[in-house]
Amino acid sequence: MSAAATLAEALAPLRSDPARAAVLLDIDGTLAPIVRHAADAAVPESTRTQLIAVAKRYAVVGCISGRRSSTARQMVSLGSIAYVGNHGAELLAPGATQPEIDPEVAAHERSVRDFASAAYTTDVQRLRVRSEDKGSIIAFHWRGAPDEDAAESAVRAIAEQAQADGLWIHWGRKVLELRPPVELNKGRGARRLVDGRDLAAALYVGDDMTDLDAFAGLRACVDEGQLGAAICVGVRSDETPAQLEEGADLLVDGPRGVVELLRALAT
Repeated sequence: MSAAATLAEALAPLRSDPARAAVLLDIDGTLAPIVRHAADAAVPESTRTQLIAVAKRYAVVGCISGRRSSTARQMVSLGSIAYVGNHGAELLAPGATQPEIDPEVAAHERSVRDFASAAYTTDVQRLRVRSEDKGSIIAFHWRGAPDEDAAESAVRAIAEQAQADGLWIHWGRKVLELRPPVELNKGRGARRLVDGRDLAAALYVGDDMTDLDAFAGLRACVDEGQLGAAICVGVRSDETPAQLEEGADLLVDGPRGVVELLRALAT
C-alpha cells in the first residue's frame, strides 16, 4: 500500500504511544531481499539505519525468523533488540550471548538431525538441493537448482518419509523444514515477546506463509485483552502467497516498502 495517509493511519496506534508498543519483523524477504542462496542474504545498511532508529523509540523491537537466533542477529547486526529463532524455539534477548532453547524442542534435536543426515543422499545433493543446519530444525532448499522441478520432487519424497517417521514438516517458499514433533510457529515467537508486558499495540511485518502464524498470535493477544491493537503487514513480491495478502491489514511493496514503513515509525 503506497498511500502515505493510509500507512500513517495504520501505524497510529504505535506512534501515539511508543513506550507501550512492539515492532516485530521477519528478516528474509522483509528486512533482507530474497536471494538465490539463503547464506548470501543480508540486511541493507539503509534498512538497518531505520531499524536502529525504531529500536531507540519503541518498548519492544524484535526479529522473528526461521533461522537460528544467532544467525538472525548476525544478519541484522544489531545487539540491542531481541531475536526469536527457529520459529519460536529460541529466544536471544537483547545483549544476551546465548539463546534460551525450549526444552521440549531440545529433546527431539538428535532424531531430527539423524533423519536429515540419512535423507541428504548423494542423489539429492546431485540435484543441488541445499541442506541448512538450524540445530533443532533442518531445512532443504531447492531455489536456484538447475532443475527445480526435479529437486522439489526429491524434497517432497523426503517430507513424506519424515512424516512417516514421526517428524513434523513445514513448507516455505522453495524450502522444506524438518521439525521436532512440537508446535512451533512464529505466533509462538511473537507471544514470547509480548506476553506479560503492558503493551497497547504491536506490529508484525512478514512476507511468507509462516508469517501468518505471527499475525494470528498477535490477534489472539488482542482477543485475550493483552493488546489493544495488532497491525499485521504483508510484504508484497512476485511470490507473495495469496493467503498472506488476504490475511494482512495492509501491504507494502518489498523490502523497500519496509524501509518506508520503518521510517514512518521512527518519525
